[in-house]
Amino acid sequence: MDGTSIRTIPKASIPTVSALKCCRSFIFLRPSSRQSVEKQSSASHRSLRAQQSESKDGSALISSAADSLANSLEIKDWELGIMQDEIAASQGIRIRRRPSTGPPQHYVGPFEFRLQNEGNTPRNILEEIIWHKDKEVSQLKERRPLSVLAKALNSVLPVRDFVGALKASHLRTGLPALIAEVKKASPSRGVLREDFDPVQIANAYEKGGAACLSVLTDEKYFKGSFHNLEAIRDAGVKCPLLCKEFIIDAWQIYYARTKGADAVLLIAAVLPDLDIRYMIKICEKLGLAALVEVHDEREMDRVLGIEGIQLIGINNRNLETFEVDISNTKKLLEGKRGKIIRERDIIVVGESGLFTPDDIAFVQEAGVKAVLVGESIVKQADPSQAISGLFGRNIAPAPAP
Repeated sequence: MDGTSIRTIPKASIPTVSALKCCRSFIFLRPSSRQSVEKQSSASHRSLRAQQSESKDGSALISSAADSLANSLEIKDWELGIMQDEIAASQGIRIRRRPSTGPPQHYVGPFEFRLQNEGNTPRNILEEIIWHKDKEVSQLKERRPLSVLAKALNSVLPVRDFVGALKASHLRTGLPALIAEVKKASPSRGVLREDFDPVQIANAYEKGGAACLSVLTDEKYFKGSFHNLEAIRDAGVKCPLLCKEFIIDAWQIYYARTKGADAVLLIAAVLPDLDIRYMIKICEKLGLAALVEVHDEREMDRVLGIEGIQLIGINNRNLETFEVDISNTKKLLEGKRGKIIRERDIIVVGESGLFTPDDIAFVQEAGVKAVLVGESIVKQADPSQAISGLFGRNIAPAPAP
């Protein structure tokens, strides 16, 4: 081998930049269009399977036709992803939803390989996570279609008021309300707590005065799970629960709700504006709160241009480099942006890099009314006492008489 691909996708299959621009409004004005394509794909597969079962002769030919159709549909799905990336890039989003240089490996000629290059290698950890999540969600949707989730919603516990809990805690203590994170590991820090019991940790957080809890559900990179989210809810923890997940598909919001979530995280570094608008509508329909996370000025301006925003999280960690700077919170809340947030009564949540009472005081002075903290309290032997250390005093509510 001289490093050259044996076979490449025909140029006719790959959308040009001009074609992508022409397709933008069509793709994103109809968020359900991809679901329609998936339904057509599923129907086509069922039809072919029926033909295979009815035919005794020419079965190899029909099987070949089915494989050809599957290849074609997968390539079209890849092309749609590339168009989504074009839209995202126009809004300053650098994270690609999937590899950009071709469809999946097994559809590249007769050989199942592809040499690494800039187009098919993740440029940072966040992009790697999103590429993995794209495959993971596709597989989950096949096993549990939306119709199944819709039925499951009939038996879930009622939604708790996530935003109301934050406001009540801030009013009671005069300090930023705490969203305490149930988190076993992270890509940057590795395993944070070996003796990890999510229910025990959640109970300790609630005892220590947390207003809400954030539960990591990503398995591969954070060693979390939806089982943890469900277990905490079923254990009777009263704090509203945020599903901390990398959401790229509205299906995930429904799934989170079936597992007991009261709120979900939407990351502006990953989601185009129309996706955020669409997902907020889904959250409103299900009664969920949406914490929309930003990291820089451009993301903040994009989010402030979206109606219905109640919660904005400012992540002091750059999700591409994982560098942390808590002054980022102050920078994003200065001037006109801070004024708009105050006028709209948006709750700002400070995230990442908060370890001491001075850190809490710094972001509170900048304008936050809540903080999301994981590492600095989950690592401690007694997470309840760790909360008192973080805030410089006991913030637990007084015991009921």
